[in-house]
Amino acid sequence: MKSAVLILTMSLFTILLRFLPFLVFRKRTPEYVVYLGKVLPPAVIGMLVIYCLKDMNMTRSPYGIPEVLALLSVVCIQKWKRSSLFSILAGTAVYMVLIRL
Repeated sequence: MKSAVLILTMSLFTILLRFLPFLVFRKRTPEYVVYLGKVLPPAVIGMLVIYCLKDMNMTRSPYGIPEVLALLSVVCIQKWKRSSLFSILAGTAVYMVLIRL
């Protein structure tokens, strides 16, 4: 019973948070929200790239080669296919294969 109440509460809050912007900005979306919608996704991606590469050690074997090759594969596949999901999955697969070899 407790689990059902917990799941229902989390679901209601998730739905509320998803619909809240539509309720608040019914007439017109403020310019700063539109601006943030344009600049935040690339900024978040950049921060994720930095976070993924922060522990890369260039002085010890394998000298960061798996990370760099995985990053290059993500960039190339993204340019080629224009699919973020496919690019991320392929880059992860390339990285996992390279660190196991």
